[in-house]
Amino acid sequence: MMKMKAYLPLLLPLAALGASLLFSHSCANTTQAPTGGLKDTIPPVIVKISPAPLSRNVALEKVSFTFTFDEYVKVKTASAIIISPPQSKPPKSKVKGKSVIVTPVEPLLPNTTYVIGLAGAIVDNNEGNAFPGYDYVFSTGDVIDSLFITGTVLDCSTLSPVGGATVMLYKDRADSAVFKSRPYMATRTDAWGYFSLRNIQDTLYRLYALTDQNSNSLYDADGTENIAFADSLIRPVRVVNDSLPELQKYDAKDTLACLARESEHELLLFREKPSKQTIMNSRRTGYITFMAPEAHIDTLWMSGIPSSRIISQFNVERDSLELWVNDRRRMPDTLKLFVNYRKTDSLGLLVSTTQRVNLAMDAEQIKAEKKARKEVKHEDTTCVFTLKAEPETVERQGYRLEFTYPIINESFDSLKFTSVNPKQVSSPAAFTVAADSLNLRRYSIMPAEKLLTGYEYILKVPHRAFRDINGYYSDSLEVKVSLPTDEKLSTLTLNMAGVDRRYIVEIMNEKKSQVLRSEIIDSSAVLTFPYMKAGKYHIRVTQDVNRNTIVDTGSLLAHRQPEKVKFLKLAKKDDPLEIKENTDIVQDINLAELFK
Repeated sequence: MMKMKAYLPLLLPLAALGASLLFSHSCANTTQAPTGGLKDTIPPVIVKISPAPLSRNVALEKVSFTFTFDEYVKVKTASAIIISPPQSKPPKSKVKGKSVIVTPVEPLLPNTTYVIGLAGAIVDNNEGNAFPGYDYVFSTGDVIDSLFITGTVLDCSTLSPVGGATVMLYKDRADSAVFKSRPYMATRTDAWGYFSLRNIQDTLYRLYALTDQNSNSLYDADGTENIAFADSLIRPVRVVNDSLPELQKYDAKDTLACLARESEHELLLFREKPSKQTIMNSRRTGYITFMAPEAHIDTLWMSGIPSSRIISQFNVERDSLELWVNDRRRMPDTLKLFVNYRKTDSLGLLVSTTQRVNLAMDAEQIKAEKKARKEVKHEDTTCVFTLKAEPETVERQGYRLEFTYPIINESFDSLKFTSVNPKQVSSPAAFTVAADSLNLRRYSIMPAEKLLTGYEYILKVPHRAFRDINGYYSDSLEVKVSLPTDEKLSTLTLNMAGVDRRYIVEIMNEKKSQVLRSEIIDSSAVLTFPYMKAGKYHIRVTQDVNRNTIVDTGSLLAHRQPEKVKFLKLAKKDDPLEIKENTDIVQDINLAELFK
């Protein structure tokens, strides 16, 4: 006899629920694995619940809920059993025979509709087949609330569904509610990032989602949890009906059923940067770290050092400041730095504050410096730099030259750029030099003419071409590069239309875990990506609203969503673009249509 591949809906008639004969049972319903026959691949099925679903006037204290299955089961993930409205701690659970008994940890609230969710918590004892889940509803009063909402939680940068995220509804509309109080109702997303918050009241709510690391149903803005929020207040309009696909619990492998569910709200999870501004720490190696991005410094100075000798540089997010002293004298063990910047006061306002920061060498650094003076290495007396170029990107990115310390003397005219043709005849080639706008130690050296296949290109940095703030000169170095000649490589061309602002266009790997190529555009353009290996790729486009060339996160308190990200949509929404060997692919992308 085979088990029915169906899962208990919530609003079953009570009489039908009590009649266990209506449920099919497995032929191998023991604690021992079957000795023969087909492998059990069917998840466990609930055959009885006590108290019955939709029970009213349930006791506030000393109450437990028993879920009996058609076979022996175990609680694989106890934290996945949730009770909503949430309590201070997750409910307790234990297994007794074929039953799972769930007990709240504190008294229930009066006249309240509750939902106990079992999704992702239970598996059968033999094969570990996962129970798809079940939402059990009861009330401590005379009324059971009957409305619901649905939605999907996605990662803001990959637009991939986030399973196991906690979704929360708040009646309290204050911005601080999600930090200080538990929600009115909560649930968790399934493997598709999908959620339904059911049996809720007819009123206005704020809607949030987060990765609740400590399961306290609060947003801990300490940099460990991701957060998402709906832009405006929401109000439920749909009435619970257990025949609706949105309220079913499906096996995650049932793609058609999972995709058929309507999603009313889309929430984008992001890792928020702290909003409270202050200097967190500093290092003698020349870094000052701020708690929040976009730090604003009015002035800074060091005791005993002229301001003209201080070189500083913020990173892109402006939450870390790098400092150098252009002075070859031996510095004291502790440098006294004074920073006048905008600091957040007790009222949450940014006020001009002068803070002293001691850039002190610790015992290990002092010991290392003494040892270095005795055992001087070549790199300790040299202007250190790196020079890199990759065959696949040299045409667009050129050679990348980066110094360890800022340079104070340079002779780019002394660089030698040479092309060597297939007959090994060398010729001088022209190049241009551009300083990086975001890193004063980095430069791009671009060939002035089109590079040719079969040629070798050599960039040589002669001896003493550069001098850094330590007074040291650079060594000579040359880097050779040739365009790829592998006939299996392909070319991807993107015709970008409908461009009304700055966008970041990126080629990502199949898993969306790595950016392989990127371009920034301000107007319609044709982007060519040569030398692509056969494989599957995703094309991500981001609206660079603040024009800082990075994909920015959002801010909960500022009510700012992360910068909008879209992926190229093919026949199937999430399918990657497949590039075969030795092909030229042309893809049209209209950004006005993509982002509408």
